Amino acid sequence: MPDPLISPPISLPRRRAITAGLLLGMSLGALEATVVSTAMPTVIATLGGPPHYSWVSSAYLFTSTACVPIWGRLSDLYGRRRMYLTGVFIFLVGSVLAGAATTMVQLIAWRALQGLGAGCIIPLSMTIVGELYTLEERPRTQALFSGVWGVASIAGPLVGGYITDFLDWRWVFFLNVPFGFLAAGVIASAYPASKRVTNVRVDWLGAGLLFTGVSALLLALGGETGAASASTWGIATVVLLTAFVIVERRSPEPIFPIDLLRTPVISRSLTVVFLVGIALFGAIAFIPLFVQAVRGGTATEAGQAITPLFLGWVVMSIIGARLTVTFGYRRVSIAGSVLMTVGFAGLTFVDGDSARWLLLVSCTTIGAGMGTQMLSLLLAVQHGVDRSRLGIATSLNQFSRSIGAAVGVAAMGAILARSLSGVTLPGGADAFAPTGWG
Repeated sequence: MPDPLISPPISLPRRRAITAGLLLGMSLGALEATVVSTAMPTVIATLGGPPHYSWVSSAYLFTSTACVPIWGRLSDLYGRRRMYLTGVFIFLVGSVLAGAATTMVQLIAWRALQGLGAGCIIPLSMTIVGELYTLEERPRTQALFSGVWGVASIAGPLVGGYITDFLDWRWVFFLNVPFGFLAAGVIASAYPASKRVTNVRVDWLGAGLLFTGVSALLLALGGETGAASASTWGIATVVLLTAFVIVERRSPEPIFPIDLLRTPVISRSLTVVFLVGIALFGAIAFIPLFVQAVRGGTATEAGQAITPLFLGWVVMSIIGARLTVTFGYRRVSIAGSVLMTVGFAGLTFVDGDSARWLLLVSCTTIGAGMGTQMLSLLLAVQHGVDRSRLGIATSLNQFSRSIGAAVGVAAMGAILARSLSGVTLPGGADAFAPTGWG
């Protein structure tokens, strides 16, 4: 398909300003995924509704995952600038409404709206960088975004706790507004709009089927709806995604160009990203549980155990960017896979009596492999498509990782629940029961 949009050349000062705006927007989206966790006990005390506790996080994660490919494709059709600013606007509206919520149901609904905006901000930030910089320049710039993501993941719970203790839990959401407007203002002023040269038609039916199908899949995997409901959602997933594939094959302008998956570098890279998501986020979800339930550690010690993983991710994202320029994304990706395998092999030797350093070294090695691999795979995907499909290709990279995370957490949670059948844990088994996405 010919490129429907033409963008004027952008000077280096403007590129730097755009990058700064994108980094700010990315940090907001990344923080919001974790910052709420430490504020939730206070939120429950204020609004009530303990049975809905996990849905405050789940609603955000569901929508921010399910809409990612849709935003990516819309940016290919209507331009990055327009879609990015739309996503920021939706995110900020959701933030204001969440901060003003008076019931748990309202808070969950507005968190879902926030997620719709975040599902645009994060993948489109990576897409815009892919357009602004050459293949030689891109690794260093993309490493900045990986670093911001890692730092935000570490800082989120700390920031949430500080704001809740010294201000009010509502400011966890309200503080997004000035920074969000600043990021939007920078992008609106520095990033020129694309000029349309052809008319496009959006496949809204396909978009709706994709969003509902992925949402049903996440609900089926979430482990929060009971076995009977999970089966129902599983059937709904099959029906909706089958209908989606049929619609996409017949659509002249599909929201998800299925033929994209026939490109070997795309299909293989997305498969690896999916598998990495299964392993990595399963570990992130259950290593803190292991520290508290098996080793008898505190919540602080559980956080300290997982912090080296994120630090390794940040550091190796920067180093991996330089290595990618020198050795190419294929070799660097393989090296990252080896590091992750070594790290997970180390975890197999960790038990209740093993030395603490073994757990920390293993987590650091896993994070180093993640930082090395994910950046190189992103570059491989972006390099494998032309500009007219850069948005959907980049968004599929994040989408594959998120779906892998859902599958990994659900599968490991099921294995854990089966293994702990009849076993009494410190604090009671119910205290440590896995809750899926929450």
